[in-house]
Amino acid sequence: MSDKIELGKAKRLKGEIIPPPDKSISHRAVILSSLANGKSRIKNFLMAEDTMSTLNAFKKLGVEIEEVRSQSPSATRRGGKSEVSPPTHPSPSRGEGKGGGELIIHSKGLHGLKEPEDIIDCGNSGTTIRLLSGILSGNPFLSILSGDDSLRKRPMGRVIKPLSLMGAGVFARDDDRYPPIAIKGKKLKAIRYEMPVASAQVKSAILLAGLYADGETEVIEPMKSRDHTERMMPSYGAELTVEGLGIKIKGGCELKACDMVVPGDFSSAAFFIIAALLVPDSEILIKNVGINPTRTGLLEVLKKAGTDIELINVRDVSGEQVADIHCRGTIGLRGMNITKEHIPALIDEFPILCIAATQANGITSIRGAEELRVKESDRIRAMVEGLRKMGVEVEEFNDGLNIKGPAKLKGAAIESFGDHRIAMAFSVAALLAHGKTTIKGISAVNISFPGFYNMLKMLTKN
Repeated sequence: MSDKIELGKAKRLKGEIIPPPDKSISHRAVILSSLANGKSRIKNFLMAEDTMSTLNAFKKLGVEIEEVRSQSPSATRRGGKSEVSPPTHPSPSRGEGKGGGELIIHSKGLHGLKEPEDIIDCGNSGTTIRLLSGILSGNPFLSILSGDDSLRKRPMGRVIKPLSLMGAGVFARDDDRYPPIAIKGKKLKAIRYEMPVASAQVKSAILLAGLYADGETEVIEPMKSRDHTERMMPSYGAELTVEGLGIKIKGGCELKACDMVVPGDFSSAAFFIIAALLVPDSEILIKNVGINPTRTGLLEVLKKAGTDIELINVRDVSGEQVADIHCRGTIGLRGMNITKEHIPALIDEFPILCIAATQANGITSIRGAEELRVKESDRIRAMVEGLRKMGVEVEEFNDGLNIKGPAKLKGAAIESFGDHRIAMAFSVAALLAHGKTTIKGISAVNISFPGFYNMLKMLTKN
């Protein structure tokens, strides 16, 4: 099967879609259910490569995980009922699924994990390797965590430092900077840790380690990062309090099993939000999308830029706000000023926000985003290179970029650098460009959004 796709200019996008389940919440649902004593049921779990890395890791740690069923994300034309693809029944061990599945997890509790017989492969998932590091730091056995070429280049010192302060034996390659990570779990002590950089993954690793620590562990963020972990933990019985930018968790409490429904992923929906705004005469209803305020900074930025986006049917699902998002083609989009304070709430939306900026009037400035240099790819460099190939005037900085719009995009050959969000962002750009655009490395999309191209094809049928 080819690992590239050729796309052309779209006349419009019309229809209703349901995005895949939330990746961040799917990770955490498996993690917390695997630590909670009893049987937990997770509905609408994301069957994608990253979340499968977490699921398979806990299977290696002795947790019994049963797949009940799975289904594809859906897209329908207005007035029609056509599915993107028929339901599939993937195997979690292969990670081949599309969309939402249902899992039953049988756990023996916080201290029910067993020493793995082999290295745990975290694939491309930074969430898997960092959150597992916190858990395994408190378990009295040896474990080794590694991943693919991209993951082995991602910095781990930021999570190793606080775990070491808690008394864990955590070591990594290149002076504790990069995976593989070797962990010899020990009895942990509670700490008060002020994070130098806002990071939901590092925060979550410390909180999970805090479950195994004597006393009360406190984490203080410099600014608010996504808060799924602290929202979900109390449902499983954790004694946790949030006061401003500080989160405290009491160690030694046994977690209890519970059922969880995962909402649609806002970061996946963002590609179609932007596509609908930029392609003339478009109108899309995106249903069942999580709108956690620590995730939806993109909506605030787009609102100030003059877009036509409406949240309807707002409701609560398993402790998370969910809504349907109605968006239509927008004329006269204004340039945007994105600062460091905005970045945590739109960290995953950076690539697609750059595509929106190409069609905005004036300069869009994105700064304070140096964290994007060490994601699945160097996302700042990847976007600069791709945008310039498509004829956009871009100025690059160490912590961001300036984009001058509106630009007349031209088709080009774009490299995804193995990054799912880069591939999807330029696929949206291709819908606006004159001529054909070839996106290389599209298999990376399976990390978070299996079925993306089927959904895109359905919406662009005229």
